[in-house]
Amino acid sequence: MTRALFISLDGPKGTGKTTLLEAVTTALRADNKKVVRLCERKSDPYRAQTMALVNKFARDPSRDLELEVCERFADSRSWITRHILAAQPPDSIILMDRWYPSDAAFRRLIPFADILELNIDRQVQVPDLHVGVVTTAQISWARAATRRRGLSSTVMYKLEEQVVCTEAFERAAVGQGWVMCRNEGAIEEAMRRVVSQIYKVL
Repeated sequence: MTRALFISLDGPKGTGKTTLLEAVTTALRADNKKVVRLCERKSDPYRAQTMALVNKFARDPSRDLELEVCERFADSRSWITRHILAAQPPDSIILMDRWYPSDAAFRRLIPFADILELNIDRQVQVPDLHVGVVTTAQISWARAATRRRGLSSTVMYKLEEQVVCTEAFERAAVGQGWVMCRNEGAIEEAMRRVVSQIYKVL
């Protein structure tokens, strides 16, 4: 590689993205690949201000407020693109936990095509590989209920909302041609599918 390979894993909550990221990282490093693990949430210097808006939107939804949330996230990704992604070693594989495809799951009033345009206009880096990690809403909801932090969501509190979130993400994933990874069985199976897709891009 002459530059870092950028891969995002996105999807609804509870689909096992973090566990899958860990498994993919372990497999790639075992093959002597230089892997950089990043998380949009932890890399965003404006996260607190944006999440205050997300909380406000959850209490009093409006299209204007959701648009402002989408714009703020796009601005943050633009900053991450310039200051964090650009600084990574050129021979590395960057695995990003969430990126703009996640908006397809969590936004309700702004069409994903408009969200995508916001990110493109701000020159947010386009991943070399988008991986959509999905399960049925019932499985992801049950998984979230068993983990220590629970669903930890400011925008979803019911299974019905998780169903809507999952369906919206899968529609966008199919429409955009993202690689889909169903993560409902053994984590090793999902890991092998993702690693195979990464090597195809390499």
